[in-house]
Amino acid sequence: MIISEDRQSHLAHVITDSIWEDDLVDYSDEDLALRLAKKAIAEFVREDEEIGRKARDKVASLKRGVVEGSPEWDILFKKYYEEERGRRGKN
Repeated sequence: MIISEDRQSHLAHVITDSIWEDDLVDYSDEDLALRLAKKAIAEFVREDEEIGRKARDKVASLKRGVVEGSPEWDILFKKYYEEERGRRGKN
């Protein structure tokens, strides 16, 4: 999943504003909360890209040469993606 830095920043603002407006938390330092939200989103995106890359590499390494974009490729990618997420404890 590719999300631009601007989009990540926007999402961090939306999340921190929503949490505050819903009275779920009172921030003692709003800037810190926003920085932590941005950091968490960036980490999620980075890890998701890494997991996707590993799944793509695994499908590409199959000897039978599965064509990217085919239904079989999609199924295998999803399977390997979920396996990698499970290995990382992200399920």
